[in-house]
Amino acid sequence: MFDQPRFSVWAVPTLVAGIVWVSVAVSAAGPVSLPLGIVGAVLGASGVMQLLAPGDHRVTQLGAFAGLLGALVALPSMIAVGFASGLGLLVAALAGGWGAGRMAIQVEPHIAGVPRPGTSPSTAAKVAVDEAILGFEALSGTGSIPSDGTLDRVIDELDQAHVFFAREGFLEKPETYHVPPPDLLDPDVQIQQVAGHRVEVLRFESDYAPAEGEPGRERWLDYAPCREGWAYVLRHEGPPRPWLIATNGYRMGHARIDVPLFARFFADHGRPGSQGASGLGLNVLIPVLPLHGPRRIHWHSGQGFLGVDVLDTIHAETQGLWDMRRLLSWVRSQGAPAIGAFGLSLGGLTTANFASLATGLSAAVPGIPLMSIERVLRRHAPAAQLAWATSQGFDLDRVADLLRVITPTSLTPQVPKANRFLFGATGDRLVTPDHVRDLWRHWDEPGIVWYDGSHISFAGETAVWEGVDRTLRESGLVGD
Repeated sequence: MFDQPRFSVWAVPTLVAGIVWVSVAVSAAGPVSLPLGIVGAVLGASGVMQLLAPGDHRVTQLGAFAGLLGALVALPSMIAVGFASGLGLLVAALAGGWGAGRMAIQVEPHIAGVPRPGTSPSTAAKVAVDEAILGFEALSGTGSIPSDGTLDRVIDELDQAHVFFAREGFLEKPETYHVPPPDLLDPDVQIQQVAGHRVEVLRFESDYAPAEGEPGRERWLDYAPCREGWAYVLRHEGPPRPWLIATNGYRMGHARIDVPLFARFFADHGRPGSQGASGLGLNVLIPVLPLHGPRRIHWHSGQGFLGVDVLDTIHAETQGLWDMRRLLSWVRSQGAPAIGAFGLSLGGLTTANFASLATGLSAAVPGIPLMSIERVLRRHAPAAQLAWATSQGFDLDRVADLLRVITPTSLTPQVPKANRFLFGATGDRLVTPDHVRDLWRHWDEPGIVWYDGSHISFAGETAVWEGVDRTLRESGLVGD
């Protein structure tokens, strides 16, 4: 059994950072003292709680977020408090955020079948970034469980959906939940310049609808931005080339974010076009998942995809797969000699599902893939709110049962084992490594890279891209 450490030395940097910030705030004159005091109070409280209650995820998340926020606040504060004091604030904030990352590594139980994360300063810094993102999510309330009556409706829908899914046979055969879509024949195409690239922006009527009588159907159909499908295309001139369908992660979906990230697969040999380019020279299609980017229904991209509204989650993922299979038919109509799939995080979940529902893919690479949405709810929902929800009848076992229709381990991959590849982070705080491990096992243990880092640090991990590029080449997607 894992015993949480008591009075860990790694709580000290955050605690000391809080003391430094509060001290400067007290001595500062004018309105600058308020933001300094707030940052200092959060850092100090996080440090104290790391000492007294190690293992509470929110404690290190808020400490890391305060450290990152403090680093941003320290720079303009130099005008008011002086260069030396401002520099001290900056160093203290970065040290405090780093300490929260190092503490997060220490208090996380080891996951069997996954390499232990390293404890180097660089690994702790990477983990601190994950923690800071989660701290922002916690403070913004995006993962909160509403107490306005929504939960009653959600619980009622779960009961109705369980009866509906059982009657239709979806719980026994999850693949039958996914109806084959019609081919995509003539999408609207507009040309835009994005991050120095000529991008074809595809728009089309999705035509997806949940089944007649399915709970949540009418609400989902009322989400007008989701009715239209979107995708971004990077295409080479000249003879047909292989294509890669690269799927965005949670909170992504905007062209200015997705295109620069996935352009590495588009770049030719000798013409990098983007940092860390692979030189694979593929045509790249980037589908936009429902509720993301131009398809969002809230101010924040992705909001509503992962949360307590489970039927919305099922419909969002199912529509994403529907749209991707329609886009696959369009890619084939462009004369593609071979097609592969790549996805990150939530896009890794979708890529894994896509590789089980689509036929004829040459390769499938889910990166840092979310595998179980029910586990994400258990991990990231505020503990007190989740306990209240379960006391009201929000049954997480029933949730997991329904989510089987969009869980990759309930489906069978169609891509040959040799052409499957995964990568995961040993210190991932957003999608813990058990997600990657369990998908890897379900996929019959194909090639995998475990890197010593966090969810967000994948972009700078050399071993990841060496493995990805090698898989795409060896799958026949890319010639020598």
